[in-house]
Amino acid sequence: AFVTGAAGNLGKAVVQKFLDNGYKVTGTVFHPAPASNSMEQPGFQAVPVDLNNEEACNNLVQSIISDYGSINVAVLTVGGFAMGNISSTTTGALREQFKLNVETAYNLARPVFEQMQKQGSGRIFFVGARTPLLPAEAKNAVAYSLAKSLIFRLAEMINEEAKGSDVVAMVVVPSIIDTPSNREAMPSTNPDDWVSPSAIADVIYWYTTPEAAMIREPVIK
Repeated sequence: AFVTGAAGNLGKAVVQKFLDNGYKVTGTVFHPAPASNSMEQPGFQAVPVDLNNEEACNNLVQSIISDYGSINVAVLTVGGFAMGNISSTTTGALREQFKLNVETAYNLARPVFEQMQKQGSGRIFFVGARTPLLPAEAKNAVAYSLAKSLIFRLAEMINEEAKGSDVVAMVVVPSIIDTPSNREAMPSTNPDDWVSPSAIADVIYWYTTPEAAMIREPVIK
């Protein structure tokens, strides 16, 4: 399994879920590497990489293939958020959100998808957002919503190209994720209805099991 943003709240939960179920896991962390790595455990390899560097991402995927022979699951959690309505959103803000949310996913999804096509099987999970689906919310996060909307289109294109194989791209669409930073940012909001990183990881893992093998092209809300 391959996980981007392995040091983040969601990434850590996904890494742990797949390790607990017998996977070898490679996860990306910030580039340059942090001074200390508290994530060391059997079966896990942390790799610092600049996800906006296409060549570095391709080299990383090739090294994973060289080490393990296949990539069965990829969970691409890296992204970024920004508020702003149309009046306050510049093209520079659009470019920044595109880099954070689309390039970081595409630079790895493309070589991972090519490998899964060769294998004839694999699961790619993108992290989407609710705002592209809800214009009333998107109007206050224009750059972010436009960027995230492309993640849905990318998954659709991958699934169209993968028809006839056992390669499937899925989009996970969480509500507010229950993280320390979100609790700090929204102290007046009741977190009881938020979703935990571990719950999301459980759902992602289930979609890789034989019980879910016949499911195609899901948007997992």
